[in-house]
Amino acid sequence: MMWNAEMPYNELPPLPPAIDFETKAVMKATVRARTALAAMDEASKRMQNPMVLVNSISLLEAQASSEIENIVTTTDELFRFAHDESDSASADTKETLRYRTALFSGLLAIADRPISINTAVEVCTDIHKREMGVRKLPGTYIGNHATGKAIYTPPTSERVILDKLGNWVEFVHSDGDYDPLVVMAISHYQFEAIHPFADGNGRTGRILNVLQLVEAELLREPILYLSRYIIQNKSEYYRLLLAVTTDAAWEEWILFILRGIEETAGRTLAKIDAIQDLQNVMRTQIKERTTAGSNSDLIDVLFENPYARIANVVNRCGVSRPTATSWLNALVDSGMLVDIKVGRERLFINRQFMRILSTDESE
Repeated sequence: MMWNAEMPYNELPPLPPAIDFETKAVMKATVRARTALAAMDEASKRMQNPMVLVNSISLLEAQASSEIENIVTTTDELFRFAHDESDSASADTKETLRYRTALFSGLLAIADRPISINTAVEVCTDIHKREMGVRKLPGTYIGNHATGKAIYTPPTSERVILDKLGNWVEFVHSDGDYDPLVVMAISHYQFEAIHPFADGNGRTGRILNVLQLVEAELLREPILYLSRYIIQNKSEYYRLLLAVTTDAAWEEWILFILRGIEETAGRTLAKIDAIQDLQNVMRTQIKERTTAGSNSDLIDVLFENPYARIANVVNRCGVSRPTATSWLNALVDSGMLVDIKVGRERLFINRQFMRILSTDESE
């Protein structure tokens, strides 16, 4: 049956693709991507407190992945409410923070059992904060926003969708047959083409990408910030997804994803170096300007949560409120932190760290 944009694609071919997709160009790109990924992963191991990176990168990934779906929040608002979500946070900020929750829940899930259909369902459920099962009703299609014309209509019927997801899971676990990075690229297309949920497929699929790399032991922590690359190449991303459907253009799609892994890993490596340099400067300032001395808990607070509160320092460092206030004020006076008042509370912002996180190293 020939593909028709307006008809449910129940004939979506199973995996693996019935062509030679591990071409010479793909194999060369895979080596480059794995080298960059390994260098980034190794650098993260050198960090005294890897949670500094895990917390911040997961938030940036959540922000970018949500932005692809037109759920937009500022970096400032996201970090401000990251550890203290309140009713004053915008709806988009709350939804973006749920993406991070879904990511961490997914990591806990695959520590106990391999990626499965249930993993995808649980991730999508966490994103929406309501029970999400696979689609049972027809009528879902991806269309042109301006004209409403269908660009792609995914498979329909719960039985067909579950069958195709079962094949997707088998391919995800095709250990030893193909390189895990190539498997991730192919399985990402297939998941988006199956489009198993009424909403949240893109975000769920991007979380599953990270879970696959962790499960394959190519990443220790979820620090591959791939959604920013997709945003920067959004039209190309959607063009290539469709080209696989229309023309089985697997090589071009796989090369696009591998290039994204290589570029993103290189940028994250640069962020790690910049963060460590800033931490060294701040340690010196803490010793010179405060009575904290070599209290490593203080610097951990300021990097794990770059929008710190006095209570964070009190609780983490085990000091009195006046002492914590004195330390933070001294770092504001030295220019290392900026303070703002929000209601009755003061927030102490590690602006230089935020600048490192939000800057694209290619700029």
